[in-house]
Amino acid sequence: MRTSSTMRTHRTVKKATRGVTSRAANKAAKRTTRTAATLAAGALALSLTACGGDDGDGGDKGGQTGGGKETAATVTLPKLDGESLEVAAVWTGAEQENFKKVLAEFEKRTGAKVTFVPAQDPIINFLGSKIAGGAPPDVAMLPQPGAIKQAVDKSWAKPLGAEATKELTENYSQGWQDIGKVAGKQFGVYYKAANKSLIWYNAQVFENAGAAEPKTWDELLTTAQTVYDSGVTPFSVGGADGWTLTDWFENVYLSQAGPEKYDQLAKHEIKWTDPSVKEALTTLAEIWGKKDYVAGGASGALQTEFPASVTQTFTGGDQPKAGMVYEGDFVQVNIGETDAKVGTDAKVFPFPAVGDTAPVVSGGDAAVILEDSKASQALVTWLASPDAAAIHAKLGGFLSPNKNVDMSAYPNEVQKKIAEALVAAGDDFRFDMSDQAPQAFGGTPGKGEWKALQDFLKNPEDVAGAQQRLEADAAAAYGD
Repeated sequence: MRTSSTMRTHRTVKKATRGVTSRAANKAAKRTTRTAATLAAGALALSLTACGGDDGDGGDKGGQTGGGKETAATVTLPKLDGESLEVAAVWTGAEQENFKKVLAEFEKRTGAKVTFVPAQDPIINFLGSKIAGGAPPDVAMLPQPGAIKQAVDKSWAKPLGAEATKELTENYSQGWQDIGKVAGKQFGVYYKAANKSLIWYNAQVFENAGAAEPKTWDELLTTAQTVYDSGVTPFSVGGADGWTLTDWFENVYLSQAGPEKYDQLAKHEIKWTDPSVKEALTTLAEIWGKKDYVAGGASGALQTEFPASVTQTFTGGDQPKAGMVYEGDFVQVNIGETDAKVGTDAKVFPFPAVGDTAPVVSGGDAAVILEDSKASQALVTWLASPDAAAIHAKLGGFLSPNKNVDMSAYPNEVQKKIAEALVAAGDDFRFDMSDQAPQAFGGTPGKGEWKALQDFLKNPEDVAGAQQRLEADAAAAYGD
């Protein structure tokens, strides 16, 4: 999740993937990797341009999906009368409330009592304090593969049992299964995913400006200038939340440097002082460093939290604070807090290609068992089922990597097409880079990559300094 206010849910499967290519890769590598990535990104682009308006309010229809189809039980759960469970996650607001409805259905089917425990970032530190106090939650929703590995290394996480593993195998592609494994054992179920290669825009602003949806980075710069010339600041950036900045970087880097370099940097097999990082930061500076291209300037962006970066793009009539905001599919939750309608007032296009092909970056939140029991295994089995995902899907602002979720569960055509594209991509995408890093580098507010990119947003001319800070922090976190 990184997923919503803390969604880094929200952060494209890395090992068995064949991702996007770039002009930086050699021609032979391009030929071997281009086809799959083009299909994945192309499917996303085709899906989004084919989207219509909101075809429903996505409300609870009493056992029905968003399309009105009866939801049949697809998973068998044990009776757990008298059992109590705690589930910890960093989710807040609508995201938390919607997840509680999924837990309520589990309670109804099993007789167990489930309590949601609000966690703080970084969640590993939060869990450490709970475990030290002798009161760990039974299940935790972890937003990074690195956090799963840490939980395993600390002997906190427990492997999935046979029923949960069976449900996972039936409903998920191999790549989504693998990202939840540590040393070959299955520890995580990626319940919630995020498509993090999207730019949302105010349709009225684009219409007034005569702006077009771009397909390349150069076209994005042209679109931004067109919006600027119409009297509206082009971009809203939630710089107070460092994870939004890592997401910007990852999309540029994946498309420009290519999947092989992306995987190497994610593992710190190449340094952040590498020329490919310099090129990506220089490219980012074409927007971050352009005068009056970011709402509030750098100082304003650094005081803008993610939810506000979205809502300020879709409020203020035809003079909002910005015309565009970059982030994942989960932006829809925040758009829902405004009067804008997804698909009509609020539209979306894929993150433009910086290199040869557009990036396809995803993230997710995985359910991990900390207290092994019949009840906790049953809950994770439930979260791996299409039944659980369908309940959450129809509430909006949710994307599941579960390939057996009926697409009619999604409440509008935009979300439906984004989900279809994610499932169709299979393993041909990359998981959020910062979520693969040790949490000290890629997932801690005010430290590591988050802080280094916030400093870079403040001073986009200092590319070399940003690289040096990133490398120093990465080396310390990776233990190099």
